[in-house]
Amino acid sequence: MKKSLFALSFFLFSVAGFSQNNKISIIPQPAVLRPGVGSFQVNRSVAIVIAPKQPELLKIANMLNAALSKATGFTLNIENADRKGAIHLTLSPDEALGKEGYNISVTPEAISIIGNAPAGLFYGMQTLLQLMPKEIESKKVVADVKWMVPAVQINDRPRFGWRGLMLDVSRHFFTVDEVKAFIDDMARYKYNLMHFHLTDDQGWRLEIKSLPKLTEVGAWNVKKTGRFNYFSAPADNEPRDFGGFYTQEQMKELIRYAKDRYVDIMPEIDVPGHSLAAIASYPDLSCTPGTYKVNSGDPFMDWHNDGTFTARIDNTLCPANEKVYNFLDKVFTEVAALFPFEYVHMGGDECAKNFWEKSAEVKALMQREKLKDMHEVQSYFVGRVSKIVGARGKKMMGWDEILEGGLVKDASVMSWRGMKGGIEAAKMGHEVVMTPTTHAYLDYMQGDAAIEPPVYATLRLKKAYEFEPLPEGVDPKLIKGGQANLWTEQVYNTRHMQYMLWPRAMAIAEAVWSPKQSRNWTNFVGRVESHFARFDVADRKYAPSIYDPAIKVSKNQKGALLLDFETEIEGLSVHYSFDNSFPDNHYPAYTRSSVEVPVDAAPLKVVTYRAGKQVGRMMVVGIEDLRKRVK
Repeated sequence: MKKSLFALSFFLFSVAGFSQNNKISIIPQPAVLRPGVGSFQVNRSVAIVIAPKQPELLKIANMLNAALSKATGFTLNIENADRKGAIHLTLSPDEALGKEGYNISVTPEAISIIGNAPAGLFYGMQTLLQLMPKEIESKKVVADVKWMVPAVQINDRPRFGWRGLMLDVSRHFFTVDEVKAFIDDMARYKYNLMHFHLTDDQGWRLEIKSLPKLTEVGAWNVKKTGRFNYFSAPADNEPRDFGGFYTQEQMKELIRYAKDRYVDIMPEIDVPGHSLAAIASYPDLSCTPGTYKVNSGDPFMDWHNDGTFTARIDNTLCPANEKVYNFLDKVFTEVAALFPFEYVHMGGDECAKNFWEKSAEVKALMQREKLKDMHEVQSYFVGRVSKIVGARGKKMMGWDEILEGGLVKDASVMSWRGMKGGIEAAKMGHEVVMTPTTHAYLDYMQGDAAIEPPVYATLRLKKAYEFEPLPEGVDPKLIKGGQANLWTEQVYNTRHMQYMLWPRAMAIAEAVWSPKQSRNWTNFVGRVESHFARFDVADRKYAPSIYDPAIKVSKNQKGALLLDFETEIEGLSVHYSFDNSFPDNHYPAYTRSSVEVPVDAAPLKVVTYRAGKQVGRMMVVGIEDLRKRVK
């Protein structure tokens, strides 16, 4: 009953807050928000007040000062004596807040942030920065801005303890500084777990001192420009100098940097599939003797319409080869010593088994261990890896394919092929993190294929916002939380990384932090648009795809093409042309009745307006492309 009253009070207070004060646009939405009267001005005379001899508080106060000083041009004094006209950071026992919850009180006289633990104060600081004018995001001093913070009372804590964001640095490598910027962006939206995908067919990114060829050979491929998986095969004389890796000292630096921002890093060593970089370094790890090279984005897997696949090149570790387990023992020994986080992710996904089927060693293993099929062979492999990881004091996690052939004891599952695998694992008593492709794969297109970088699937913002990590009928204690994933086959630089992350990562952040009862799409869109303005000030890239329509194509009885346009948000007018001219808001508008494509139509051009102002991008779609969309 208390939870129901809390949820109701949250809803009433949050709705009132956003309707009365449109300056308050916090993502993820706080649990309880009560708007006040007036505002507090942050200026040179304001101090940050903390208790003495509290190094964690001093660290947070310094971080707050660093965030404020870039745009304001001044640094606040950090003091220990209580006084008015200050920003107070206070630790106070309150079990209801947990380790990450916080309370904020803003009045015209003072700002107070209270947490039960330092992490709560850190997240309170993130909320405080979002309460300030958008110019606080500037990297340069902004003159003539009054740094006003609206009066408000906020009581907030996360819904889930696991709020993850995955970065794939194997397909395309990102430098230490680029990863630090990624962590900073995570922390702004209260993510606390960075899943680090460190190994794959295109590169091995972590120094393993006992296996130097992993980075001498496995970290490098041939630079290609164009569309991943459609590249030509590299010639033998092309230089293999594209990629990189993190030394163990650099990784320690990243772990410390993340920990200072209350982010844990979980490493993923993806085996037994996705292992071409490892096999190129040590070919005797394969079931198939030969010479191997790190993949450069040219096709080496055949994907079938039913979701299955076969490998043209053996990119799997051999489960019947004891050298593989000696290799993995060395890898996970160093990984476990390097990463303090309690979990290690072993991958386990998309393991092509067609080369295993041809292997005499694998057939002998099946007879010896009484394994009925290739799924049980993989389960055998997973069990061996689980023992290695467990012997190093870590818990093992894998993608939901590790369920196939039987789930090993104590393994945790990351459910990506929908929610089914996660539900199955939870009902078996295993811990689960939900990260379904349907809602949480941020490498998918964000809008219509006519204007987005081409990928094989689409995930629009509204769909991402519908993510619900806790299925009905499952023990909530076993659902650790949720996660969004950014695979980087098609992500070549940080600007495009930002484009793919935001705003969809905002939607997932709210799904794993805010109360379920708070979900309100229209309200969320308003806050997202406010954050777009903040991103503009910060010169941080984002996708404006919510303003672009989705184009639905059908045919009438005469065979003519019919078009319908769907928009994610209200208040947009869709204008179009078929005569090679560029439409504006004086062109025909879509009226919810299907538009028939003229017989001799030129390519479709379509754009959206709101209140007389263009908000969508000009989209151009050829007539033949429209025909291909008819189901």
